[in-house]
Amino acid sequence: MVKVDCSSLPATLIESQLFGREKGAFTVALTKQIGRFELANGSTLFLDEIGELPQELQAKLLLVLQDGQFERLGSSKTINIDVRVIVATNRDLAESVQNGAFRKDLYFRLNVFPFTCHLFGSVWMTSPC
Repeated sequence: MVKVDCSSLPATLIESQLFGREKGAFTVALTKQIGRFELANGSTLFLDEIGELPQELQAKLLLVLQDGQFERLGSSKTINIDVRVIVATNRDLAESVQNGAFRKDLYFRLNVFPFTCHLFGSVWMTSPC
């Protein structure tokens, strides 16, 4: 399983981390880098804090999920992948969709098997003493 914390990466780096880049794609890209999608090919990609993903990358993520292919930054070569994607967030994505902060089509693509975990503080635990 390949893990990516979407909240820990600056918006300017998330795209190259997810999709990779070719040498010379931008000024400091001195080497080719394989992205997380390509690294997870045939396996699982876990995107933590998906609610933090910028709008422009939400559209690109949706295309990858729909088509199973993408291009590295600075390349026109299409890369086909077979990746299972699991996402997590501490935000209410349905509310983010209503506010316009999260794409509705991406929300429905990701919300196939939702699992809600309640806060531990709201659960009463008893143990025999």
